Amino acid sequence: MENQLAQEFHVTYFDADCGRINSEIFDSLKEAERFANRNCGTEESWAVIDAVAVGQARIAA
Repeated sequence: MENQLAQEFHVTYFDADCGRINSEIFDSLKEAERFANRNCGTEESWAVIDAVAVGQARIAA
């Protein structure tokens, strides 16, 4: 078995409608950016994207 590093993108954002901080996880930066942009529609809203390295186990054939 071989370990390979991959990346996922965590979006932490403030939902002004309900007054809560939430987070979502995405596989690509483009998806994370689109989501963050959709959730920054008001002056009170904000979003932060973090790239996180994750290990993926892979079985060598």
